[in-house]
Amino acid sequence: QVQLVESGGGLVQPGESLRLSCAASGIIFSNYDMGWYRQAPGKQRELVAVVTGGGRTNYADSVKGRFTISRDNAKNTVYLQMDSLKPEDSAVYFCAARQITLWDYWGQGTQVTVSS
Repeated sequence: QVQLVESGGGLVQPGESLRLSCAASGIIFSNYDMGWYRQAPGKQRELVAVVTGGGRTNYADSVKGRFTISRDNAKNTVYLQMDSLKPEDSAVYFCAARQITLWDYWGQGTQVTVSS
């Protein structure tokens, strides 16, 4: 059974940082690209960042220079370091795993709220 379990969300003030984690089980982790998506109320889910199995990364323009995605294949975990957070970063953040083109597995999401 495949599980992706996110953690690390919370309430922070603008300019502060958070680190999200996503622990995977039931898959050969290094064979999967891992991504972070987010969805704010009333908005479509958007791709925030991706790290391939080989470690290449890609980011949405809205988070470039502020967010960093990384992975630890020994721990089957992907991280999203979020710095200089803005209120518009508030959303439910989901991690996802894909082998080829489609995202095969999703986590349950973790809430991030940026507010003063």
